[in-house]
Amino acid sequence: MRMEPTPPTDAPPSILFAISDTGGGHRSGAQAIDAALQQISGAATRRHIVDILANTNIPLVRDAPNLYDSLSTRWLPLYDQMFRATNGKRRMDVLTHVVYLGAHRSIVRVLEATRPTLVVSVHPLLNRMLGNARRAYRLNFRLISVVTDLVSLHAAWADPSLELTMVPTDEAYERMLNFGVEPAKLLKTGFPVHPKFTTLDLAPIEMRARLGLPTAPFTILLTAGGVGSGNLRDMVLELTKHYPDMQLLVVTGKNSALRDELTQMQLGAMVHLYGFVSNMEQLMAAANIIITKAGPGTLMEALVMRRPVIVTQAVGEQEQGNIDFVLNHELGAFCPTADRIVPAVAELIKPDVYQSTAARLRNAVARDGAVQIAQTLLDQLELAPPKRRFQQLLSSFSSLQRFGARRLPIGPAPRIGQRMRASLRRPAEGSRRFARWRRTRRER
Repeated sequence: MRMEPTPPTDAPPSILFAISDTGGGHRSGAQAIDAALQQISGAATRRHIVDILANTNIPLVRDAPNLYDSLSTRWLPLYDQMFRATNGKRRMDVLTHVVYLGAHRSIVRVLEATRPTLVVSVHPLLNRMLGNARRAYRLNFRLISVVTDLVSLHAAWADPSLELTMVPTDEAYERMLNFGVEPAKLLKTGFPVHPKFTTLDLAPIEMRARLGLPTAPFTILLTAGGVGSGNLRDMVLELTKHYPDMQLLVVTGKNSALRDELTQMQLGAMVHLYGFVSNMEQLMAAANIIITKAGPGTLMEALVMRRPVIVTQAVGEQEQGNIDFVLNHELGAFCPTADRIVPAVAELIKPDVYQSTAARLRNAVARDGAVQIAQTLLDQLELAPPKRRFQQLLSSFSSLQRFGARRLPIGPAPRIGQRMRASLRRPAEGSRRFARWRRTRRER
């Protein structure tokens, strides 16, 4: 990450969104909150979205996005085993300490570059590492988390050092309570869906006309996530065979090979093929039904657009609860195999079933999740950073010693350089923002 110059003393407060591009949901969630902040407060804050894991120099960790793509497609059983093996608070404490020992210098470089007043973790594996860096280097920012899973939450989301954790659903709220998170540190806000999905209120026929599509046919949008995984090809073929008069909008994402294959099949004028798109809200608005995998991002985008959904599959145990969410709230159907897509569509398009599903969608999920989160962040900026007792620092030191650390660095590591150390310990006179970001020993 390129180091930014030290901001002027009158610079607005800085918000760092800590993410990892393991799947598209974490970045899109951060971008949704960023867009909501822009709507509410404009330039009142400086905002940064940084892939923390990619900025480390640790093999496998820095390659997490590419590794996730392989695990979620070709090596899914291994992904499930890893999910189960690490799904515990103590196990996550151990794993985090091991990774943190090699990553702390890189994390501090990001913090030094952005000088955050508030750090927002939008990825479960970053919560504890950011908390460790804050304790070890005595940094002066508030740390909160925005959960981007709906039901099947990993234990990594639950970190008692966070000032606040925002969750999207009642199911997620209960799960966090079961992990031992205090109710005072929990807030249900809804899912961070980009405001462009909620401000687009055109009827399907109107949106089809705007997109240059035939307006009359019943229209189904099919997508399988950013990597175009799943049995999308077979479902398209089944639907074109049994419903030749239906209009299909097929988004293959980054799977260019699948798009080329479907193009060569010449499926007819009723099938429209797209690759990776930036106007998903328009395609959803043009559709009557949305067929998608159980990823929380696309699924919640469809639900806030008030479109019935057919969920095709879950990528590992992490997304299994999302299927239950759709079925328990009667917001659509579940279709795990291509041979069941035709009866699933046939059932959902029955007038009474479709109308009752659409009625339940009106109050199923909050549409303004991103706005609620953004307003909460602005409120958090008005609060003072937490004070850390010396005993907490000593506890962190002892914990790191157990996992092989000879000493806990009190300031930045020597490799970062004398300039950073001097700037962290001796902020420029009159620099109130930076003085607030870094605490002195006496202030602790």
